Amino acid sequence: MTNIKSIGSRLHFWGLGVFFLTLKTYILYKIGFNIPADNYLQEFILIINPISSAVLLLGLSLFFSGKMRNVMVIVTSAVATIILYLNLVYYRFFSDFITLPVLFQTNNAKNLSSSVLELMAFQDLFLIVDLLILTFLLLKGKIPTVSKKKVEAFAIVGLAFLLFFVNLQIAHKERSELLTRSFDRELLVKNIGMINYHIYDAFIQSQSKTQRVFANGSDMEEVIDYRNQLYKEPDQDLFGIAKDKNIIVLSLESIQSFVINKTLDGEEITPFLNELIKESYYFDNFYHQTAQGKTSDSEFLLANSLFGRDSGSVFFTHSGNSFNALPEILGEDGYHTSVMHANNKSFWNRDVMYQSLGYDSFFDINSYEVNEENSIGWGLKDKDFFEQSIDLLKSQPEPYFTKFITLTNHFPFELGEEDRLINEFDSNSGTLNRYFPTVRYMDDAVEHFFTRMKEEGMYEDSIFILYGDHYGISENHNKAMSMFLNKEEITNFDTIQLQRVPMIVHIPGHDVHEIKNTVSGQIDLKPTVMHLLGIESEYDIQFGSDLFSPERDSFAVLRDGSFITDDYVYTKGVCYSKPYGWETITSNCEPYMDKAQQDLGYSDKIIYGDLLRFY
Repeated sequence: MTNIKSIGSRLHFWGLGVFFLTLKTYILYKIGFNIPADNYLQEFILIINPISSAVLLLGLSLFFSGKMRNVMVIVTSAVATIILYLNLVYYRFFSDFITLPVLFQTNNAKNLSSSVLELMAFQDLFLIVDLLILTFLLLKGKIPTVSKKKVEAFAIVGLAFLLFFVNLQIAHKERSELLTRSFDRELLVKNIGMINYHIYDAFIQSQSKTQRVFANGSDMEEVIDYRNQLYKEPDQDLFGIAKDKNIIVLSLESIQSFVINKTLDGEEITPFLNELIKESYYFDNFYHQTAQGKTSDSEFLLANSLFGRDSGSVFFTHSGNSFNALPEILGEDGYHTSVMHANNKSFWNRDVMYQSLGYDSFFDINSYEVNEENSIGWGLKDKDFFEQSIDLLKSQPEPYFTKFITLTNHFPFELGEEDRLINEFDSNSGTLNRYFPTVRYMDDAVEHFFTRMKEEGMYEDSIFILYGDHYGISENHNKAMSMFLNKEEITNFDTIQLQRVPMIVHIPGHDVHEIKNTVSGQIDLKPTVMHLLGIESEYDIQFGSDLFSPERDSFAVLRDGSFITDDYVYTKGVCYSKPYGWETITSNCEPYMDKAQQDLGYSDKIIYGDLLRFY
């Protein structure tokens, strides 16, 4: 009993510091950052997630003895407070949390420093109230001077890791695969805490930096030799057909090809896209090649003809790399390049990455009027998004390359009754059931956009490229999917085929309309756009080939190493023959295995080593 009282006497000042730091962090979450909690579990996580980092950070003071131990409690509390306050000031300007790449974005730092006084507020003084109380208690002399106890210090550090582990397990129940979602900084702060988020951020960035350090220019020679083997001559009839015309790219959220030309209760799911295909080039064997980076991966593939990472998002981990991206290339060719997306500019680290890719303009949520009536789910509804974007298009110098990113057809596929143009499906999966009305709504929104472009006289001078960004329905809904597709089950072969997404090239006034069966993917978008504009890509470092090239290989490799050819699908170590998905001998797929691994391997080598800085 005496020992417990002795330990309590030595640690009560430290414990008070932990309590104060935890409390003010939670208050800051709610008032400063306005972090919402949708249920009691999320609120509980918000309350407890500062504890482990407070115990760890202030636990460092326990390695000191005498008066210095108590002084260090105040010093470490002050350090944590500075971290919190820097994030608060930054958040007020950018609506985002600080990351290591942001610290090296000189433009951001410059913009912030010029407004720092305006970003400060009198009420911010509450952040130092605990420091004043602790200092008063220390100076009052009522805090006992204690000797250094290494056992206590190490025990507290161990406790901090235990508390973090418990916090992480609870958070994983609320959001699985949490630590793979490095793109969503608010989600990380919300679940693991501000200080822990910065530790995680430092770990992710140090990983990337280490690989970059050991790269050198000679690594690029091997990549160039391989790239030279991939180049295919363009179709001479289409080369330059889009020159000096505006390029409109529509990134269609979560749409998969299985809805194209299909009906539900006698109603077409995508009536406008079905008609547009008849007046366009349509690629019916076009695959998304994204991984955990989802939409940001598809953007990266479009811009660079390189693969994203197999985990995490390259938009987050390698935004500081050198790129030879499509927006930069088109900018050098006289095009104004932009993105229109009615979402927070920092999501997927877009505000940073778009600068690296060479975009001239980014019209984010602040460029749109968003209210309760015109938004649902992830934000502004697609029809309102396209309508409000017309004037933004007009404001740009011509010719322009503009990419639109839609939102409404996003999980969990929410839609108001007034916007439902088709019934829900009837299955055991609410997700799949709701998917069809949101796809139908997106189709209607795209039709509205085309109508408005024609009304404004902007249609004839543009070329339109529409593609799905990634899958919308995961394997968790295979039972319901088999019902819709009238299959007994969804096999691994079927799963790969379900990764097909629509890809349409629409050229107003062009009288050739054709369905292209070539196996292809998002990696092929960049060289296709360049050749349509009459820009040669022979010396560009990329891993795709022009979709219209008569010489192109009918081949696509997915980020997990699965690949597809005209005759075979290879996935999870098994070779399947098309079109029925029968298992066949592995030797039929072996001729393509090296190419699949080389495509992914050389692309990774470029990204991790930042090799384009040598090119």
